[in-house]
Amino acid sequence: MHGSRPWGYAGAVALLVAACGGGKNNTTGVGGAGTGAHAASAGSTGSAGSTGSGGGSSGSTTASAGSGTGSGTSSSTGTSSSAGTSSSSGGTTCAVFLPDSPWNTDISDTTKYPNDPLSDTYVQSIGANTGLHPDFGSDPAGGIPYQYVTNAVTKSPVTFDPQAAGESDPGPYPIPVKPLIRGGSDAHILMVQTDECVLYELDAASLSGITWSAYSGAIWDLKINATRPQCWTSADAAGLPIFPGLARYEEVAKGAINHALRFTVATTQKAFVAPATHYASSDTSASLPPMGLRVRLKNSFDISGAPAQSKIILTALKKYGMFLADNGGDWFISGAPNPAWIDDPDLNYMKTVPGSAFEALKTGPLTTPAMCP
Repeated sequence: MHGSRPWGYAGAVALLVAACGGGKNNTTGVGGAGTGAHAASAGSTGSAGSTGSGGGSSGSTTASAGSGTGSGTSSSTGTSSSAGTSSSSGGTTCAVFLPDSPWNTDISDTTKYPNDPLSDTYVQSIGANTGLHPDFGSDPAGGIPYQYVTNAVTKSPVTFDPQAAGESDPGPYPIPVKPLIRGGSDAHILMVQTDECVLYELDAASLSGITWSAYSGAIWDLKINATRPQCWTSADAAGLPIFPGLARYEEVAKGAINHALRFTVATTQKAFVAPATHYASSDTSASLPPMGLRVRLKNSFDISGAPAQSKIILTALKKYGMFLADNGGDWFISGAPNPAWIDDPDLNYMKTVPGSAFEALKTGPLTTPAMCP
């Protein structure tokens, strides 16, 4: 969720990268075998829900009516495959940003990537004794779904809220006839256009008749490293792309997640650091974490006893960390639903990992509202 709207503005520049084909901003890909940018494979499935309770995102839904254009339809399993989209076993693959994107950067070297002087303060404010929470799982009603689409899906115009229209990419957007939509007020629609390798994301999307509207929208070219303009929002509160930060089962099935993940906390600072470009808070307390804050699981934290799926995710958190992207539950880590997730005891093992096991990195100067154009 974005917190209370309208969001506040504040700006810093973020580095996002992609290697693929055509869009506006960047994110890391999915799958991949451990080298280069992670890639998104067309046609893979993924339907899961949030595990545990409290503060999580509401379930994903499939729109009962389409945009009136386009021929693609979403599957009920979390990702959709439009006409002409190849399967994950051997089809179109889009790298999610370039290898040197912040999303794809290995930050495990503590000398090269030192802690922020306020690391302990930030961790305490989020909750040193609060456990990590997987906000996804096997339940198709939870997590953040996404879909792969091709040129077979006709792009539709979208009308944006006046408060965010000036910071939204006008589109049009390749919304399938029956898109997978994140449940609740967030109502995100994430679409990876595999012919162009462009990521399209909408926030608070809704359909009236054959007309789509949304609070905000952003288009990311996965072939380059780009960010939103300074102080601009995206489909996410921090001005970041959503898809690159999701834990996706299709990656775990290949044995590794090769990019940073996305997480939320209940209370954030009215400021942000790169790669974020936006804030969503009215609280100016310096002890609160700013949007875009990057944290990593300490190298010393023992994950040898973690079940298979959790171990892959926790390994990624040691190597790539995760970015603070939105207001929500404390230490809630985002992922896409998929029936192949093992909620209990596997994913729920992550709830035993306390906030004190994380450290915040010094990733750049703080941008406050006074610094916005």
